[in-house]
Amino acid sequence: MYFSKMLIPTLREAPSDADIISAKLMIRAGMIRKVASGLYEFLPLGLRALKKVENIIREEMNAIDGQEVSLPLIFPKELWLETGRWNVYGKELFRLKDRKDAEFCLSPTAEECITDLIRKDIKSYKQLPLMLYQFGRKFRDEIRPRFGVMRSREFVMKDGYSFHADETDLEKYYKRAFEAYTNICERCGFKFRAVEAASGAIGGSFSHEFMVLAETGEEEIAWCSCGYGANTEKAECVTCELESSEKLDAEEILTPGIGTVEDVAKFLKTDPKKFIKTMIYTADGKHVVALVRGDFEINEIKLKSFLACEELDLAAEKTINDLTGAPLGFAGPVNLKEKVKIVADLSVLNIVNAVTGANKKDYHLKNVNINKDFQYDAVADIRKITYGDICPRCKKNKVSFSRGIEIGHIFKLGTKYSKSMNASYLDTNGKENFIVMGCYGIGLTRILAATIEQSHDDNGIIWPDNIAPFEVIIVAVNFVSEKTREVTEKIYKELSSKGIDVLIDDRDERAGIKFKDADLIGIPYRITIGEKNLAEGKVELKARRDDKSAVKLLTPEETINEILKIYGR
Repeated sequence: MYFSKMLIPTLREAPSDADIISAKLMIRAGMIRKVASGLYEFLPLGLRALKKVENIIREEMNAIDGQEVSLPLIFPKELWLETGRWNVYGKELFRLKDRKDAEFCLSPTAEECITDLIRKDIKSYKQLPLMLYQFGRKFRDEIRPRFGVMRSREFVMKDGYSFHADETDLEKYYKRAFEAYTNICERCGFKFRAVEAASGAIGGSFSHEFMVLAETGEEEIAWCSCGYGANTEKAECVTCELESSEKLDAEEILTPGIGTVEDVAKFLKTDPKKFIKTMIYTADGKHVVALVRGDFEINEIKLKSFLACEELDLAAEKTINDLTGAPLGFAGPVNLKEKVKIVADLSVLNIVNAVTGANKKDYHLKNVNINKDFQYDAVADIRKITYGDICPRCKKNKVSFSRGIEIGHIFKLGTKYSKSMNASYLDTNGKENFIVMGCYGIGLTRILAATIEQSHDDNGIIWPDNIAPFEVIIVAVNFVSEKTREVTEKIYKELSSKGIDVLIDDRDERAGIKFKDADLIGIPYRITIGEKNLAEGKVELKARRDDKSAVKLLTPEETINEILKIYGR
């Protein structure tokens, strides 16, 4: 392929609204162009890289017995009503009507559609297990699209679904899918971690996220050298040590106009660890009190999961006043005005002589003790993990934290969708059972952006060998020279015949411009052909990841053999 014949509109500067390095470099390298907020066109260079990623994923899915299908982009409302997600999914769901006024949505995910497909044709245990996957565009009406193709309103992903007779078979397949996703990440050249995760809107009992480590990552993950890892929404917290103090009688203290834990702690000259923070929520219309140690925060994802509710919101100030008899900032678990479910975090169980709100304006209580002054209805891990916490697995090391970019997510769905959509099969005894499902998603456009976030320098992108749009670029310094053109085309033909993707920069531009563009678009290996070196029968070979001093002077034949050796051809 010749540079002069391709659409590669490189730019010296990125648009001002490009907010992270991957967005800036993808635009500058002529890979994408913005159409509107969260909507991007993929140009030839970007599409070539996207297809390389697609092929890697396809190979790994086929290796675990996946079968490729193609599902619609538009789904009827009726399917989403069956699972209850039409009203739950929220404003991110693109909704539309056809000429007959029937309602549809643009696909953000395909659980309903794939379950509808399966329930029509899978009737016996003999047809299970089965795994179907597809590559396609997805649509989510993000409230604030940002980070280029990382969080856009239209994106490309692979979504796959497995179908099983029981949980045991799902567990076996889940492990195979986990290994396949690990292979994908390794083949894409990532530094990554697979971590336990909350299942979110997809649902299910258990899931893992595959996180590419990068400072620009939107999510924070907690991990330990013992092998444990989880995103901070899911990360488990251990019980705090028991205090060894004599339990005293509760005592009311005046705290005029002071409501926050931090301010009350300063006023009383007390450690926030001695506080029981009382948070009041509304869960599916019912009031719930959540308790956590004063220096910690409630993890609403964990609380929502524990309560098994669809909606969880902080209670309004009027509700707080009605339940406690006091304004915001003075709530506590002692002598609430009405019976309400109290969920205590593990962190409060071993606090002795705690400080809480007194459910009275301008007052707090000190020396409050569980089972003496109040009782809880349930205990659970409902707090956010924080620096200094001990690993919940090995119980020895303190957890470490890193930022990451989620590129893949796998789920154990169980019967969440098959039950609501009546997708069943007959077992060996002729008994009807709901099909057990797994779900496996990975974002192709996010993989490209994450690669660049993790692999770039001041000059541009540094593509890993496996997903680079081209593997070699030949910079012909003076392509109009007969000798230069002859050697360029010889190397090009030899490498292309062995399956190496080669781009020839044949433009009538200064050498400096060609070198800058080669570095910007990040092709792994650059062969430079100039008349001075050709006079000695040599060309230059340089790896994009190496510095300028790592240039090799080789004969054209040696260069060809070196490239073929690198790629195992």
